[in-house]
Amino acid sequence: MSKVRCSPSSRKRRKRVLDRAKGFRGSRSKLIRTAYDAVDRANAMAYTGRKQKKRQYRRLWTIRINAACRQNEINYSQFMYGLKLLNIQLNRKVLAEIAINDSDSFKTLIGKAKEAIAKTN
Repeated sequence: MSKVRCSPSSRKRRKRVLDRAKGFRGSRSKLIRTAYDAVDRANAMAYTGRKQKKRQYRRLWTIRINAACRQNEINYSQFMYGLKLLNIQLNRKVLAEIAINDSDSFKTLIGKAKEAIAKTN
C-alpha cells in the first residue's frame, strides 16, 4: 500500500486561510503562521463589530427621537413613558423614522403622550 499523505487537504486549508487574509499588510497576508493569527483576530473583531453595530444604531435612534422631542417641549424619557402608558409599542427605529420623515405624525404622538402623562399626575 502506498502512504497516504494529507497534502491536498492541508493545502486546501492553508489556501482558504490565505484567501481570507488577502488585503492584510505585509507578512500577515503571505506567511501561513501569521495569516492564521491575523484571520483569527479578524474573525473575533468582526463578531464584536456586529454586536457594536446594534448598540450604535440604538444610540443613534435615541438621539434622533430626543432631538425631535425637545423641539416639541418634552424630553425623551417623558415621551417614552407616555407611549408606555398608552400601550403604543413602536420601537425606536420606527419612532426615529417617523420623527425624521413625518413630523406631523410625530407631533400627534407627542400630544398623546403629554395627555397620558397629565392624566396620571
